[in-house]
Amino acid sequence: MANEIDLHVGKRLRRRRRLLGLTQQQLAEKVGIRFQQIQKYECGANRVTASRLYECAVILNVPVGYFYENMPQSITAASPVPPANDRDLIAADVLSQKETLELIRAYYKLGDRPRRRLLDLAKALQDESSSEAG
Repeated sequence: MANEIDLHVGKRLRRRRRLLGLTQQQLAEKVGIRFQQIQKYECGANRVTASRLYECAVILNVPVGYFYENMPQSITAASPVPPANDRDLIAADVLSQKETLELIRAYYKLGDRPRRRLLDLAKALQDESSSEAG
């Protein structure tokens, strides 16, 4: 029976792996395990050990704490860690959308100058829509 925390860590592992465009096989090879083990981690069937979680964090270029961010209230209610606010929950939902992942991947494939210009454009459009709404 999967623990809620194991499920959450597995979902975060899957999200980050996908964001980087890695397959389960590719991640497994980097960690030195079989892809079936990655599958089991991602669905919460197997618990990730501390050392393996650290390895994954290094490979996926995130702090270990990333895997515990935005835990559901049902988990955090019993712990001293404050629950995520609505803005964090909305951000997590946006990051899980396929369109967002595609946009992020395309953005990071651009060179520095086009990336900066695209960011400036997005900020200008945001400012424009904010002033129209007000």
